[in-house]
Amino acid sequence: MNGNIDPINEADIIISNIKKFRELKNITREQIADELELSASGYSKIERGEIELSVTRLFQIANILDIEVSKIMNFDVTTIFNISHNSGMNGQVTVDNYTNSKDEYLEKYVKLLEQENEKMKVKIDQQ
Repeated sequence: MNGNIDPINEADIIISNIKKFRELKNITREQIADELELSASGYSKIERGEIELSVTRLFQIANILDIEVSKIMNFDVTTIFNISHNSGMNGQVTVDNYTNSKDEYLEKYVKLLEQENEKMKVKIDQQ
């Protein structure tokens, strides 16, 4: 497209990034829907790209996720995450302002998932 921005593709990327941040922060669709005064299905339509995301709604979602709009718009999977598992932090995610190789990110992400998996196994065994 000769350097032109494809607005449909960009919107899809932003919507995908919203979902990533929501999941990383352990926030449900229902929680965001409640904050936005929408039904859960109404909010789900935003994440599926079935309804257009307005700039106002983007800022509202960013506020709920406690993240800058620019980070949602420029989020890249190579960004390194520090996910606090302290009970007092409520699963908040801090996004560091540096990037590394995709392989290093994936290694760290897999390690975090393995740790989370072990925690879940312990919880299941305790039941």
